[in-house]
Amino acid sequence: MEIEGRVWVVGDSVTTDAMYPGYAMKLPLPEAARHVFYDLRPGWTDEVREGDVVVAGRNFGLGSSRPVASLFLELGVRALLADEFNSLFLRNCINFGLPALTVPGVRGIFADGDTARVDFVEGWCENVTTRAKIQAEPLPDFVRDILAAGGLLPKLAREGYVPR
Repeated sequence: MEIEGRVWVVGDSVTTDAMYPGYAMKLPLPEAARHVFYDLRPGWTDEVREGDVVVAGRNFGLGSSRPVASLFLELGVRALLADEFNSLFLRNCINFGLPALTVPGVRGIFADGDTARVDFVEGWCENVTTRAKIQAEPLPDFVRDILAAGGLLPKLAREGYVPR
């Protein structure tokens, strides 16, 4: 499973509140998605496009258990890469079918607008723009199965564990 996309870089300890503000939680999904990074990167949702990749620093997704992955998917974000994810946030991404890969040092090799190529099976990402490449742990088979199904609930429905 390999993807390629334009990069957007954010810093360390980006909280779920910064990604999905409380006031947006009462809005319909398409409208709520317009508020991702509302304070951190004003106007970002006007610039992001289908297939883009977000690259973050350490402890990305710190905070409450908000379904932020659904917002990124609504915006067309193809994958998240981070030096380190908050574990609850990482699981939320996988459960919603949004590929997220922990790549220590990843933020250091990308700038906004670079192109990332990521291989989730072999566990690496490359900055296509600069040719810098960095290794990571590949995603386990069971995680790739969840992602291939479009998320945990679609996988469980396909396997007959929950109604379709």
